[in-house]
Amino acid sequence: MSITPIKTLVANAKAEIRTLSQEDAEAMVAAGDALFVDIRDPRELSRDGYIDGAFHAPRGMLEFWVAPDSPYHKPELATDKTLILYCASAWRSALSVKALQDMGVDNIAEMDGGFGAWKARGAPIATQ
Repeated sequence: MSITPIKTLVANAKAEIRTLSQEDAEAMVAAGDALFVDIRDPRELSRDGYIDGAFHAPRGMLEFWVAPDSPYHKPELATDKTLILYCASAWRSALSVKALQDMGVDNIAEMDGGFGAWKARGAPIATQ
């Protein structure tokens, strides 16, 4: 059995999705045109902080929370705003944006560099 390397999966996804710069993502959210969606594990949020105002949708539940026919659907994700997904380093977010695109979600993007790059550039971080 041959397993496709994760870096290949991520690169393939990134070739088919929209990636926004940190600054463009931040400006879109500030303008009310987008919503940050943090797909990291709850332990990461507790340990590292998060972007204030981001909606937390753990990666494992994302498709279920987005799908209107799911018993787990979250109305906050049924919006005309662009959903800007982020994780720690923009690997999970790339795969997640691709999965949601495959479901038919078109108001979707990821934030370049993820939360790690957000933190490294000194952008504001909220803590619990």
